[in-house]
Amino acid sequence: QVQLVESGGGLVQTGGSLRLSCVASGGTFSRSDMAWYRQAPGKQREMVASISMTTRTNYANSVKGRFTISRSDPDSTVSLQMNNLKPEDTGVYYCNAHTFFGDEYWGQGTQVTVSS
Repeated sequence: QVQLVESGGGLVQTGGSLRLSCVASGGTFSRSDMAWYRQAPGKQREMVASISMTTRTNYANSVKGRFTISRSDPDSTVSLQMNNLKPEDTGVYYCNAHTFFGDEYWGQGTQVTVSS
């Protein structure tokens, strides 16, 4: 059983920055693909950025050039650096783990609010 705990959300003005972190426990982090998703009010959850166990990254078009995902396997941590934030980035951000064995886990989410 993998547990994911996010931190780093908050309220920021347009153009500001935030850094989200997700610490994993209870599994083999280095053999998991990791991702950040977000869900805005009234909208479906969407993938924001992902990083594979081989550190291949993928980003939603809406965040390319502004967000950077990274991972530290020794610390079992995946981070999301978010720069030049926009009001449309507002939502609950969730950490996601997809293990080598095909299991999927979610964190509890952290709120990001970008004021205009």
